[in-house]
Amino acid sequence: MRRPWMLIPLVLFILLLVLFLKALNDKKTQQDLAIDPSTLPSALIDKPFPDFSLPSVEEGGPLLTQADLLGQPALVNVWGTWCVACRVEHPVLNRLADQGVIIHGVNYKDNTEDARQWLKEFHDPYQLNISDADGRLGLDLGVYGAPETFLIDAEGVIRYKFVGVVDERVWETQLGPRYQALVDEGGAP
Repeated sequence: MRRPWMLIPLVLFILLLVLFLKALNDKKTQQDLAIDPSTLPSALIDKPFPDFSLPSVEEGGPLLTQADLLGQPALVNVWGTWCVACRVEHPVLNRLADQGVIIHGVNYKDNTEDARQWLKEFHDPYQLNISDADGRLGLDLGVYGAPETFLIDAEGVIRYKFVGVVDERVWETQLGPRYQALVDEGGAP
């Protein structure tokens, strides 16, 4: 004959299982658990782009500083030749640049000569391209990896951060409208 107290662990297990399954089916719980990697928080939103003094990727190019980014709204795209996703987004950045979108690059933790060759082969959408070989600027920006794209206003204040590949959908739904609003605020680039 079985003793009833031996069934207590089984009853508790079933009760916990039912509660767990109910929680998973609860819409609010699903929303709380959902993580969208493109919306990683940034402490720099509404703050000036970090100060820096770094060389240009362009051979013989000038030393670039935060002041070089001022004057018009722009995308600041963190990229690297080692980044597979950067290769995927690069044709979109070229199309945007051809349409007049101002894009600056931060070549992150990369060999500058490799970056020059890559841009020669795949075309260069960047008006300015900062060589951040040691990753210090990336660290100051809170970069998790590449690609990451920041939207700055004409005063160099970071207004938005997107983590991941900029494709047509991302441009049309997230970056493009925000970029256009900044352009409309301060005049055409």
